[in-house]
Amino acid sequence: MPQLHFDHVTKSYGDVVALRDVSFEARDGELLVLVGPSGCGKSTTLRLIAGLEEFESGTISIDGNAINNLPPKDRDIAMVFQNYALYPHMTVRQNLGFGLKMKKTPTDEIDQRVLATAQSLDIEDLLERKPGQLSGGQKQRVAVGRAMIRKPAVFLFDEPLSNLDAKLRVTLRDEMASLHQRLSATIIYVTHDQIEALTLGNRIAVMNEGQIQQIGTPQEIYQTPANTFVASFIGNPAMNLISPALLQIESTADCLGIRPEDFSLGDKNSSGVEAIVTGIQNTGADCFLSVQVASKTLTVRTVSTTTLAIGDSIYLQVDLAAVHFFDTTGNRITE
Repeated sequence: MPQLHFDHVTKSYGDVVALRDVSFEARDGELLVLVGPSGCGKSTTLRLIAGLEEFESGTISIDGNAINNLPPKDRDIAMVFQNYALYPHMTVRQNLGFGLKMKKTPTDEIDQRVLATAQSLDIEDLLERKPGQLSGGQKQRVAVGRAMIRKPAVFLFDEPLSNLDAKLRVTLRDEMASLHQRLSATIIYVTHDQIEALTLGNRIAVMNEGQIQQIGTPQEIYQTPANTFVASFIGNPAMNLISPALLQIESTADCLGIRPEDFSLGDKNSSGVEAIVTGIQNTGADCFLSVQVASKTLTVRTVSTTTLAIGDSIYLQVDLAAVHFFDTTGNRITE
């Protein structure tokens, strides 16, 4: 499978810089997830790869061949959009085979590939239906199938699960991971959902304000965030970012990061910093406490069987090995 290179690309909309000198590589056969808040540049990145927009500087290449000046139809790329973009007057069979028909592929081959694709996505019994007769999950499968059937060099997925309800998203997330394994395809997948990014990606590129903040495996991104933005964006609930003095920790760092699960709780007879419970969210498996230390509110994860109540005093303890250290610019440092 091909490699895709995005080299020093800058894209502006008038005075607004959407991408600023962005570089990354999608490796052969990997699922690379671009994740970040709304407006960070992730969908713009996909549109540039697909050739739907032009850019000021830089190079986009597949297998070492620049595609900057190629029209979209010649880039050997298939894109799955957030709204699926199915033809409402066509059946599922016709939607799946339309791209091949436009390439004047023989009818027998189209029929064979449509059937094989439908079987792989478990939509064989939907071939004669039209999009208006399909559920959201079925439409999503058809949209993926329409991309699959072309056997492109690179797949682009632009938030394909965002229109689905939470339960269906979980189901189709698993299907998406299985599909990637079967295809061994190079996929660039855009989402604003950090859980989706962590569960799907071989690697994750975290974006903010038109720049890539960090690229790494899900474990690297979560365990060693490159800066305070990544630290606070990846993780639910977010990492606590505090001054060392708040927890009476001696450090040359300006900011400490502590994940909610890295606190341990003691009582007044134990060491630690006193905190007051101000909120309790029981999620079933876990319980998340909002606690007040001086003027700062922190989030602490504990067991769902806790008997704590709002107003109770607790004592926070933390293993320094679990603490993340950041400098005045917000970048990670090693103490």
